[in-house]
Amino acid sequence: MAILNAATLQAFINKKGIDAKILFLDVDTPTVQAAAEALAVTPEQIIKSVLFLADGKPVMVVASGLDRLDRKALADFLGVSRRRVKIASAEQVLAHTGYVAGSVPPFGYPEPIETVVETAATQLSGIVYGGGGEIHALVQLTVAELQRVVGAHVASLTELTQP
Repeated sequence: MAILNAATLQAFINKKGIDAKILFLDVDTPTVQAAAEALAVTPEQIIKSVLFLADGKPVMVVASGLDRLDRKALADFLGVSRRRVKIASAEQVLAHTGYVAGSVPPFGYPEPIETVVETAATQLSGIVYGGGGEIHALVQLTVAELQRVVGAHVASLTELTQP
């Protein structure tokens, strides 16, 4: 399989009429903190796309960059045992999405992947930034456009933090 990149993502955006823009940066942005610093925005404005395998089936979770995802909550949402939900390895991310881990956009894969948007991400306002298909690129769009493109599956999937 060919590795996809920002040009592939841009072609998908154009084909689907998505109101999004790819930003190319002078630095790599493999983490939420690196992306926020590169854009001079708060980490809350960065979304992450995390691939899980549930009973071997890929499921993408789009979440606010600072949130820690709870596998049990995802398993409950999907109706499977927690032991059947695993975070995908870098090799599995590449195999299912076509993108290198750390650059995965929230959409634009060779085959459709069930996507769940974490509740906190839906409550962000204004512009958010996610993986742009390359380690030095980010996609910029609104939360409303994100939800329109990836579908209406929304669930509370973050770990509860102790005070």
